[in-house]
Amino acid sequence: MKICVIPDCQVKEDVPMEHLRHIGKFIAEKKPDVIVNIGDFADMPSLSFYDKGKKSFENRRYLKDIQAAEEGMDLLMSPIRKEIKRLKNNKKKQWKPRMVLTLGNHEERINRAVESDAILEDVIGMGDLPYGEWEVYPYLEVVEVEGVSFSHFFTSGVMGRPVSSPRALLSKKMTSCVMGHVQTMDVAYAYKPNGDRVTGLFSGTCYQHHESYLTPQGNVHWRGIHMLYEVKDGSFDNHAISLQYLENKYKDKK
Repeated sequence: MKICVIPDCQVKEDVPMEHLRHIGKFIAEKKPDVIVNIGDFADMPSLSFYDKGKKSFENRRYLKDIQAAEEGMDLLMSPIRKEIKRLKNNKKKQWKPRMVLTLGNHEERINRAVESDAILEDVIGMGDLPYGEWEVYPYLEVVEVEGVSFSHFFTSGVMGRPVSSPRALLSKKMTSCVMGHVQTMDVAYAYKPNGDRVTGLFSGTCYQHHESYLTPQGNVHWRGIHMLYEVKDGSFDNHAISLQYLENKYKDKK
C-alpha cells in the first residue's frame, strides 16, 4: 500500500496556493492507495481568538475564509479528478484512492465559535468547508490505516497537549503514528521484539507563506508532503517530498 500524507496547508486569502496544484499532479502521477489530509487545510483566520481585536484582525471575513479554502481544494483536486476520469474513460485499470481528512484545530474554530455564541448555530458550520469528497474525521479522532494511526496531533497527559517529539509519540502510543500541527518535520523509529519497525512522524507543514505570529527563525522550517511506501501492519518507508522539488517538477507543465 502507498499512502500520501498532506500536512497543514493553512489556506487563506492572499497567500500563494499554486503548490496545491503541483501536489495534485504528483498524486495523480504516483496514484497512492490512500491520501491523508492531516488537517488545518483551511486556516479560518476570521475565527481566530489569538489576535482578535488587534490591528492584524481587520478585514477578516468568514466568507472569504471559505472561498479561499474552496479555491485551494479545487487546485489540489483538479489533477486528481482529471486522472480518475481519464482512466475511467479509457477503460484502463481504475484508480480511486481512499481520501481521509482529520480535522485540525483551525477547522475546529468553527465549532468553538458556535459554542461561544449560540446565535451562530445553523448559520455557520463544518458543512461550509469544501470537504465533500473526503472521509472527514472529527478533531483529534484517530484514524488507523493498515496499522498506522493518523490524527491532526496526538495528546500527552490529562490536559490534552500535543506530544513534544516523535520519540515521545512512540513511547506514549507504542505504534506507528503520523501527525501534523507543529511546523517541525521530524521522525523517530523503534523496533518491536520481532524486529518490526514502528515510526513516529511529525509531518511538518505544506504552505509557502510565512506566519506573522512566528519569528523570522520560526518561519524557517521544512515544507512539503510525504509518501509512505510498503505500508503493512504499521511498518512503512517514508519519502519526504519538498514543495521546492514539486515546483521544479511541475511549474511549467499544464
